[in-house]
Amino acid sequence: MDLKRFTTWLLLALVAACGTVFAAAPPEPDAADNGLLVLSYHDIRDDVATKGDPDAYAVSTQNFAAHLDWLSAHGYHPVSLSQLIAASQGGAPLPPKPVLLTFDDGLRSVYSKVFPLLRAYNYPALVAVITDYVDLPAERKVDYGYRPFTHDDFLTWDQIREMQRSGLVELASHTDNLHHGVQSNPQGNSTPAVITRAYDPATQQYETEAQYQARLRADLALSVKRIQDNVGVSPKAIVWPYAAYNAMSNRIAEDLGMPVSFDLEGRSTPVTRDLHGLARLLVTGNPAVTQLAYELRRDVERDGMRALQIDLDAVYDTDPVQQAKNLDALIDRVKKIGPTHVFLQAFADPDGNGSADALYFPNRHLPMRADLFNRVAWQLKTRAGVKVFAWLPVLGFELKDPKIRSALAIESPESDGIFRLDFTNPKVRHIIDDIYEDLAINSYFEGLLFHDDAYLRDTELANLPQEGSDGARTQALIDFTLELRNAAQRWRPKLATVRNLYAQPVLQPQSASWFAQRLDLFNKAYDHTALMAMPWMEGSRNPEKWLDRLVVAVRAHDPQLSQTMFELQTVDWRTQKPIPGDRLRAQIRRLQAQGVRHFAWYPDDFIAGRPSTQDARAAMSARTFPYEEK
Repeated sequence: MDLKRFTTWLLLALVAACGTVFAAAPPEPDAADNGLLVLSYHDIRDDVATKGDPDAYAVSTQNFAAHLDWLSAHGYHPVSLSQLIAASQGGAPLPPKPVLLTFDDGLRSVYSKVFPLLRAYNYPALVAVITDYVDLPAERKVDYGYRPFTHDDFLTWDQIREMQRSGLVELASHTDNLHHGVQSNPQGNSTPAVITRAYDPATQQYETEAQYQARLRADLALSVKRIQDNVGVSPKAIVWPYAAYNAMSNRIAEDLGMPVSFDLEGRSTPVTRDLHGLARLLVTGNPAVTQLAYELRRDVERDGMRALQIDLDAVYDTDPVQQAKNLDALIDRVKKIGPTHVFLQAFADPDGNGSADALYFPNRHLPMRADLFNRVAWQLKTRAGVKVFAWLPVLGFELKDPKIRSALAIESPESDGIFRLDFTNPKVRHIIDDIYEDLAINSYFEGLLFHDDAYLRDTELANLPQEGSDGARTQALIDFTLELRNAAQRWRPKLATVRNLYAQPVLQPQSASWFAQRLDLFNKAYDHTALMAMPWMEGSRNPEKWLDRLVVAVRAHDPQLSQTMFELQTVDWRTQKPIPGDRLRAQIRRLQAQGVRHFAWYPDDFIAGRPSTQDARAAMSARTFPYEEK
């Protein structure tokens, strides 16, 4: 997998999803009290096309100089990595609106184009080099996507030493040679080398944790040694390729003298003693200064989410050829619709009873129906440009040993609920923690959707206190889901969280004890709440008026409707008939008119094309002009 194409697949997916020239997320960096703004540049060239340049990461020299002018004129203060480290350790605080300039990959233009401008403006910068590419041998080429790169495209050690001696340029590792993908599953997908337990098709085995850790440590140690040997300084920071890293990789880097790490998630970071995972704003598409100013000033909290909830059971097929066709159909539909997110099923539920019979990733406790989740999630991210959240049960795991399953289950007098394990049992907590950790070890995703199996009847688990005004049982379930998030975050940092919520506790608050679910507590705990705004499921005779009542009830807890996602149903499960597409579109327009910002729907039948692609695009696209591309 070539370097630049791999980068483009991974990072421009974020750009495509938000329809702008930057990969951006809150908080707003133009406010002086929001910490450090870090800008991520790559190649700076004189001849970059205004639009459509083959290198999406290239910025013209003219535009880059204009960026420096604008930052200086609007109160930003350039800072160095050393200043940042000192401030984090209690030294001199950073000036107001601090900005750190970073340059990835160690391209020659950092010396020929950037360095003269840094000297002219007296701006410090951080240069992250792939040490294996420095002084590239004359006969060697690196496939950088739009053309092969050679020795003349990368920095030399002489140039690096000159920049470092100026006092303006500090060095970071961008790994020695981990800026590529490795095979991650039997189907042959490549995912970032830093976070992937590599799959060996010859042995049909995955890397063990020890092998994975040894591979990372050897590469990072070699990168540090090469910088020390050639420049005489030790790098204090690691810039992770593709913004892909985990707690183990950060720990290894820190052991090797790099306590600062950078990703590409967000726009600014409050400066604390912990300098791991600092946000950076990726600059792509050769933005003019007006575009930079807009991006730094826009209120990203106003961005709406559009999510399709997808059954991976519909992709799975015992015939690999048919499974590949199913996957292509899914990718094609998601690309045409253009949502921001896909909530992708990570568990197998072929009997449709709401609990997991098996899982779609390697794990320690349930059968693996197929190693499919990572493949589909990665294809959705890199080919369709959406963020993928893993949709997984909280309690509903059907362990294969009947005796163990029965011994660990919630005893319930109700016969119509989802099978659930007793999360108050330490053994159960350990099992489900393991499942979430295994998901994160073996898959790439950016958030978690907690399934609607996370409920408790007031007749269940008598060892827990009654719900009461403090929502004790609701909070106990919330605390468990956050424990599961933390288990996953050891391998997938900065995970966003969404949790399904039934509508009845919102419309009839007195019923909260029947579910152990409350919107106010959910919105405090999670990034978003996916409210099941499904009037046919609730037996409503007038679905539109039912939705109107639901909006009013939600506003009591979420006045700006900033966190609550309205998840609509596309099928009337009582009759098994699809909801007409024009009615779904009308419902979304009706809800938007009342201020609803975030929408999802389920199911999205990508095999049969229901709702129709035309209706789905009109209802669920995040594009400014959601029309069919010709």
